[in-house]
Amino acid sequence: MARIRITTARTRRGGAALLGAACLLSGCAPAAVAPERPRDAAHPTIVSLNPCLDAILVEIAPPTQVLALSHYSRDPSSSSLAPGVAARYGVTGGTAEEVIAARPDLVLASIYIPQPTRSALERAGLRVATFGSPTTIAESLAQVGEVAALAGRRAEGAALARRIAAPAALPPGAPIDTLLWQPGEIVAGENTLIAELLRKEGFASHAARRGLGQADAVRLETVLADPPRLLLVAGDAAGQRHPVLARASARMQVAAFDPSLIYCGGPTIPRARARLRAIRAAVEGQG
Repeated sequence: MARIRITTARTRRGGAALLGAACLLSGCAPAAVAPERPRDAAHPTIVSLNPCLDAILVEIAPPTQVLALSHYSRDPSSSSLAPGVAARYGVTGGTAEEVIAARPDLVLASIYIPQPTRSALERAGLRVATFGSPTTIAESLAQVGEVAALAGRRAEGAALARRIAAPAALPPGAPIDTLLWQPGEIVAGENTLIAELLRKEGFASHAARRGLGQADAVRLETVLADPPRLLLVAGDAAGQRHPVLARASARMQVAAFDPSLIYCGGPTIPRARARLRAIRAAVEGQG
């Protein structure tokens, strides 16, 4: 289950001194320090260092509260946000110097944040909350609630949770044998969020039927030798762009699946479900 960890420094050290020391060591120019702003204890200012947490924050908090998102949200290859949405927020490169200079009340990060970065933030007196990656819808709902509580946006978090948890009947008919071909020509394991979404939307795992697990590689030759009923292509490797895939046959239909719908929970879940339903309707419409 996704976990949250919150840490706070015992005393607030001098941020400017820490920045100066860090820059002397690295040879960088000191980051501009944000001016002091009025504090709102009910709605702490936030810097996010994780693209999946970014996606939750932009749904529940205004840009005035979110001082910066992760730089990943400005990169189409790693963002779960529309470019226009990401552009409304500042970003950081994820360095401790940038975050400290922004003077947030709270930093949200992955549990895999580098220890030197975490230590620098804590020495500067910043509150740090770290989160894991949800592997189920239930875990994602819990994470949304935790982020909303920290941001002082419980009502907004509850509204987002209702969208994520909106009840949906299992599509009629037999599950469609499906292979989700992720970036890098790999497949997802069964204990992942996207695997749960596929099951709930009426798709059966071709990878599991073949005994494949998390991040196992599948080459084009293997796909063609033992084709699934439906191939969801979410990558752009050479095999995934091969012209042969454009020639759909009675044995295998092919559909594109946006990689941004695979890795994050939160507001990504309703979008992923909508796309899967559209794909299923198209497949069933073709017989």
